[in-house]
Amino acid sequence: MTSITRTTAYLCFASFSLASGISFAQPPVIKATLLDNAIQLDVSSIKAGKVTFEANNASEAKVVHEMVVLKTPMADDKLPVKAGKVPEKEFKKMGEVEDVAVGKSKRLTLHLAAGHYVLICNKPGHYQMGLHTSLTVTP
Repeated sequence: MTSITRTTAYLCFASFSLASGISFAQPPVIKATLLDNAIQLDVSSIKAGKVTFEANNASEAKVVHEMVVLKTPMADDKLPVKAGKVPEKEFKKMGEVEDVAVGKSKRLTLHLAAGHYVLICNKPGHYQMGLHTSLTVTP
């Protein structure tokens, strides 16, 4: 009799989940490796929707980094720089992880619409050292 009760409860829960559109799937994870002179992504394109970035600081120079996600049609190496930093207010800033220590990782989950995104480290001078990359989000 207990197995009938469990089966009934499971079927009710499954029916509710399907009817309400609730999804328990985890968003895809993009691995972003923050190096001394680059940001490397494990993918260059992803479908629109919820996505989690896992930013890992792999700096051999033992430098703290951050990762800022900007929506812009500009190429990742063509952003303006003022006083050693990209003026984030000139772009649609989607989110960021700050102060990622060497050997550590931080996660950031965002909902991204289709478009072109640029990921940068905006610590002074880091963008000019090459810490930037692009991500294409498709419909």
